[in-house]
Amino acid sequence: MNSREKNELETNELETNGLETLGEESPYKGQTGLRRVWNAFQYSLAGLRAAFKHEDAFRQEALLATLLIPVALFCPIPASHKALMIASVLLVLIIELLNSAIEAAVDRVSLDRHRLAKRAKDIGSAAVFVALLNVITTWSLVLFG
Repeated sequence: MNSREKNELETNELETNGLETLGEESPYKGQTGLRRVWNAFQYSLAGLRAAFKHEDAFRQEALLATLLIPVALFCPIPASHKALMIASVLLVLIIELLNSAIEAAVDRVSLDRHRLAKRAKDIGSAAVFVALLNVITTWSLVLFG
């Protein structure tokens, strides 16, 4: 019996014994309607609070957003340009949140140094860096054209 067949046999045994843990759905997945929307909203607020409390980079980028978004709104430029400027700033926050989630998940698995953990964190950091370059590029093109 090869390793693939052995793995399938073990998986089938776990499933028939009611012990399956791989691929198990969250008990909260079945909620629908307004209750699901309300819960999702609450989880999102909790995520924003956690990022603001625990992530220095998110706080710095949120501060940058609170400065840049009003500047974009009050610039005497077309609305489409304002939208591009604001979207580029919000994209940084979105990517920083995802990067922070990746870092937290990697640290949850293990705090040991591992090349794949480093790679995941470095790639997440690179994504934030590219988003910041996007802000600089977008704002420069809109303002100096």
